[in-house]
Amino acid sequence: KRIFDILDHVSSVPEPTQPVKLDHVKGRIELNDVSFRYGNREVNKGISLSIEPGEMIGLVGHSGSGKSTLVNLICRFYDVSEGSIKVDGIDVRSFPVADYRRHIGLVLQEPFLFFGTIAENIAYGKPHATRAEIIAAARAAHAHEFILRLPQGYDSMVGERGQGLSGGERQRISIARALLIDPRILILDEATSSVDSETEKEIQNALENLVQGRTTIAIAHRLSTLHRANRLVVMDRGQIVEVGTHDDLMAAQGAYYNLYQAQARNMDTDMDDEKGEQ
Repeated sequence: KRIFDILDHVSSVPEPTQPVKLDHVKGRIELNDVSFRYGNREVNKGISLSIEPGEMIGLVGHSGSGKSTLVNLICRFYDVSEGSIKVDGIDVRSFPVADYRRHIGLVLQEPFLFFGTIAENIAYGKPHATRAEIIAAARAAHAHEFILRLPQGYDSMVGERGQGLSGGERQRISIARALLIDPRILILDEATSSVDSETEKEIQNALENLVQGRTTIAIAHRLSTLHRANRLVVMDRGQIVEVGTHDDLMAAQGAYYNLYQAQARNMDTDMDDEKGEQ
């Protein structure tokens, strides 16, 4: 189940009985022997990983390997079945749920936009933001130019789920929203998967601004989009099977190498098909 589905549901995780105040988050994330069961099915098992403040991690693996569930646990949409997840050395179950999530920015494959103005959608996580703050976030997200071309600019209305905007425009609104709340932890879930290559470049430029100085966990199907990641974490059947840089993992010729080669072959096939159609 993708993160997007979970956002529509009321939080089912309990509030802490003795909440710990969350101030000045640095963004160090520790997963200690984390397992998660959905009913009788074990989705993640025995996961241990430390992510340093400001580090970018790329989560890769086949569909159903447990990547999105792991991110859901970090966001505390679910609680772990076993083990613990800590941020800055404190178990995330100790923080008030809403306070904790305010420090997490989400840029999803299908951005959540609602019926309202462009400005209201950007300010979703910070309703009292000034117009100047909204415009600054839009500029950094490479969204300002297309917004000014709309009939009423920032006061233009968009439909439910961003109706009336292209996929790339919706994505840049989502990036502007994340920039505005200035989170310490950032989750990118297939952020460029449903756009053409020209739009992908625009979004990648916007993401460069967004990830700067933030602890970032990026899920991507296209491995080429993870070139900025400090480390790649390869998952298979709910477990971490490899961790390392692109070069290290290619040299090891293991799970990541096989994924990369398979993707390269598919791209070559697609290009041959396109040439045949011309």
